[in-house]
Amino acid sequence: MPSVRSMSDNVGFLRQLGIDTGYVLLGFPLAVASFSVLVTGLAAGLGTLVIGVGLLVIAVTLLVARVFADIERYRIPAVLRRPPIRPAYPSAQPGSGFWRRILTPITSTQSWLDAAHGIVIFPVATAAFCVVVSWWAVALAGVTTIAWDWAIPRGPDNQSLAQLIGLGDSTAARVAFQTAVGVLCLLTLPLVVRGCALLAASVSRLLLVGVAEMRQTISVLTEQKQAAASAEATALRRLERDIHDGPQQRLVRLAMDLSRARQQVDRNPEALPVALDEALGLTQETLDELRALSRGIAPPVLVDRGLPGAVSALAVRCSVPTGLDVDPTLGAAEGRVDLAVESAAYFVVAEALTNVAKHSGAGRCRVAVAREQGVLRVEIADDGVGGAQLDKGHGLAGLDDRVRALGGALSISSPGGGPTTIGARLPC
Repeated sequence: MPSVRSMSDNVGFLRQLGIDTGYVLLGFPLAVASFSVLVTGLAAGLGTLVIGVGLLVIAVTLLVARVFADIERYRIPAVLRRPPIRPAYPSAQPGSGFWRRILTPITSTQSWLDAAHGIVIFPVATAAFCVVVSWWAVALAGVTTIAWDWAIPRGPDNQSLAQLIGLGDSTAARVAFQTAVGVLCLLTLPLVVRGCALLAASVSRLLLVGVAEMRQTISVLTEQKQAAASAEATALRRLERDIHDGPQQRLVRLAMDLSRARQQVDRNPEALPVALDEALGLTQETLDELRALSRGIAPPVLVDRGLPGAVSALAVRCSVPTGLDVDPTLGAAEGRVDLAVESAAYFVVAEALTNVAKHSGAGRCRVAVAREQGVLRVEIADDGVGGAQLDKGHGLAGLDDRVRALGGALSISSPGGGPTTIGARLPC
């Protein structure tokens, strides 16, 4: 008995075959219409350009090309299995004059790419249509030969393909040959139809959304670069502030205590042990603070034990009772993610737990870390008073920069009165 999954795969396979076939079949009349309208419109516009009317004709033609382009943008995601993208077209400013409105589509690069697509897609769609229709016809006619072969008249001037290649004129040979050809075409039909659909859809996507995709990619990379620079600057400022407010002040006081102890060697030897004890205490406190700062830069537990161990250590140190739901495979050698992703996830949890302990007033907290389909998901939830915001200059803003620098996204849900949920999705 077939499994549910195999039945689902078959349904998906047949559905994609239907989508690809429909895309190619509908693409041909659309290509004919767009080619005819655009070639006629552009030719008429160029021909009447000398009398000024040509600009209006060309502008209208480009707007019509945009309509055909939008139809194609709506069709191609089902074939390419990618999200739809519509580029932003420039628009005339409110109150612009007639000629300014006319010239706006003419000066748009994407408008001309739309027109180029309407012309270029015609031979591609025609070829794809002919191949798909022919393959379907041969496949269906071949596998049903036995049902209709008897109705075909035979004679010297009406030879079958089987006769032409020397297989004889017997009905059995003719039916067997034509059925074999049909079965071969039927077996290769999904590949042929898929290839034709992908060819036409890829040409369309290149012309209709290629520039928009490139701009979007550049925008994302720019944002990631800015976020990385901002995260680094924030981390350096925090480190500088922590060193200035902590170890630096203690080292200054330590120098003063040692100077006082040196003066007491001759003046008051009895007070020397007390001064040295104070200096030793300050030294130990300074070392503890430096260790804490070094853990903030590169936590040894993260390097040694991976995310499960590092997050467990954070939960133990948190003053609010914290439950853990961490994927244990993230700590195994073969299951660990990139060090930069691990570090970002660690600091998301560390900063969130720090905020929970200081500001939330929560009675309990929960931390979840899991890997799902190439994405590391981190979630910290508490039952506190809420009100957490992603404001510049705060710790959460630094986390947002750190996460975006890796191509991830930070989300915060913290209505007044709580609860608060902080989530991060990091590609791994």
